[in-house]
Amino acid sequence: MTSDATVTNGHTKHESSSKKEWIRLNVGGTTFLTTKQTLCKDPHSFLCRICHDEQLIDSMRDSTGAFLIDRDPNYFSPVLNYLRHGKLIIDKNLLEEGVLAEAEFYQISSLVRLLKIRLKEKDDNSQSNKRTQQVYRVLQSHEDELTQMLSTLSDGWKCEQVINIGSGYSYECNQSEFLILASYQLDDSNSDQSPNKFIDKIQLP
Repeated sequence: MTSDATVTNGHTKHESSSKKEWIRLNVGGTTFLTTKQTLCKDPHSFLCRICHDEQLIDSMRDSTGAFLIDRDPNYFSPVLNYLRHGKLIIDKNLLEEGVLAEAEFYQISSLVRLLKIRLKEKDDNSQSNKRTQQVYRVLQSHEDELTQMLSTLSDGWKCEQVINIGSGYSYECNQSEFLILASYQLDDSNSDQSPNKFIDKIQLP
């Protein structure tokens, strides 16, 4: 009975071939041990290129022979794990935006798409859960006061419309009168207050 594996110096060819696939990465001072197969899950990625580009291989190693990559090792971990098992698992202390930045740097297109979808869903849910209420107030102004009044609206108030209602009520006054429609948006931080109570707390010119 013969074996397909030949023995060389006490090791089979299969074992030697397997050992050659292991690669060490020095990411921001932290060493990661993985395989060439894992790094090449995306054949167009930067990680796959460093496994095959001879110039990169020679110029990007530290004194121990590990590939040097000047990136944050904490955010590299979920990227590497995604390549290992295809699942995106992010530690609660990490931001998805940070992992996206790493995925874009390493040019892992499937992970970039997945993170963008997750971030969009997160943003959509945040917007749908945010309760808002618009409050309006009408101000009256003489023509010579209009510009000053518009420029001195309190923070948060927005001018929606300016309406010319004609001359003033006094026969001695030839200036036009204007109505200013101003709005303010109430959100979750102050939604427990009624609009009328909130208006009373905000001073308009």
